[in-house]
Amino acid sequence: MNHFIEKEWLMEHLEDKNIRIADCRYNLGSSEEGYEAYVKNHIPGAVYFHLSKDLSGPVAAHGGRHPLPAIENLKETFALAGISEETTVIAYDGGEGSYAARLWWLLSYLGHEKVYILNGGYKAWKESDYPTNDTIPSFPKAEFNVRLNEGIFASQDEVRTIVEAQDKEVVIIDSRENKRYLGIEEPIDKKCGHIPGAINKVWTEGFESGRIKSSEEQENRFKEIDKDKQVIVYCGSGVTATPNYIALKMAGFNKVKLYAGSFSDWISYEENEVETSK
Repeated sequence: MNHFIEKEWLMEHLEDKNIRIADCRYNLGSSEEGYEAYVKNHIPGAVYFHLSKDLSGPVAAHGGRHPLPAIENLKETFALAGISEETTVIAYDGGEGSYAARLWWLLSYLGHEKVYILNGGYKAWKESDYPTNDTIPSFPKAEFNVRLNEGIFASQDEVRTIVEAQDKEVVIIDSRENKRYLGIEEPIDKKCGHIPGAINKVWTEGFESGRIKSSEEQENRFKEIDKDKQVIVYCGSGVTATPNYIALKMAGFNKVKLYAGSFSDWISYEENEVETSK
């Protein structure tokens, strides 16, 4: 099961009216950089989705640094982009994979099955000298139907219950870099460490030279995890865990959830403990 498509395929289907290309480029350190890059040039026909404005809700006391948007807001966002259930969505970012994967997961959560990520992202597209332009497209508003896929979402309450019960039938995966997981350094959040009992599988290890690794390689990454167990992935704010979610699905895991609020939501509850391995 591969949720990535190749640039050659997209090039061949660039004029297909049932395809909606979604530019998700973003820079956590400069929130408008992705949109500014999109305005300058993008894959022809691409619409832009802003991580903070379109693919996240307002930051509040809880919910993490990139809270899930309200379902009705997401529905409107996608409808205005001309996305219906007949539309195949191809998401791309700068080549990191995580921002496009955020859109992939959100659409999957809303029950939209025809969504893929451009392998290698905009970087690979440009390196092939494929066409780009600066035309901002507009599409007739579509009817976007929501069939919420609640089985891929984990709430803070669910994660807390698992942690408190020390439930060995659930594997919690921290997708952040090892130093943040261990609590050696924390450049973003107010506390350091990880959710108690979580193991560390750094999300970038699912890629090589900007391209997603094969299903066999993903399976090898998670070989010590029992495929019959429930797996919950998280990161700092629910963005970089999404490539690990996809990698687990590619590896043949069927029971996978995303803790969307992730570590920044977990530590917003003072009573929640964290572990460090300093």
